Amino acid sequence: MILTLLLPERFFMSTINEKLGCSIVGIAGLGGLGSNIAAALARSGIGKLIICDFDKVEESNLNRQYFFIDQLGRFKVDCMIENLCRINPQAKIEGHKIKLDSENIPKIFAGADCIAECFDSVPAKQMIVETVLSKMNCMIVSASGLAGYGKSNEIQTRRVGKRLIIAGDGQRSTDTCKTLTAARIGIVAMHQANAIIELLVDEIKKEVV
Repeated sequence: MILTLLLPERFFMSTINEKLGCSIVGIAGLGGLGSNIAAALARSGIGKLIICDFDKVEESNLNRQYFFIDQLGRFKVDCMIENLCRINPQAKIEGHKIKLDSENIPKIFAGADCIAECFDSVPAKQMIVETVLSKMNCMIVSASGLAGYGKSNEIQTRRVGKRLIIAGDGQRSTDTCKTLTAARIGIVAMHQANAIIELLVDEIKKEVV
């Protein structure tokens, strides 16, 4: 009787793990959001991550980004691949040291089930969201309002369209508040990572439940 009760839950978890292991997620930008999202998804068993960034690791990054002192001066993509492989050696990581634009985004992230938008500037955020929604068929999880500190309960995940989800408080941008803390950025990053996982397993949950 106990075994019978446990079987559906075991089947559900097994199916989720299989789905995550077959999924492809793109991460646009490896700053405070992207580097932490990548680490969370690698730990969650995502089968393949496509990571993109053209910057190098700087000392000012270390207070909030998933890099280490001995990686200073190196390309973020190369460092992230090293760090992710230490977290999950079975994960497939595809790295691109390139500046993303409306022309190369559909090519680089082709085949992705979902894309995490992790840019710093508002124009860049708008560009990638518009590109994905107009030229691709996958979901995109963006962020708006993550600077500052405190008031973590104001950070929310909102679905604002059929293929667009936004995490953050929608107010505290880096333009209005220059302070960036690991804790607050980490909360937004985990909101994005959690939303991505939820999107990937949502259909399975409907079928099993």
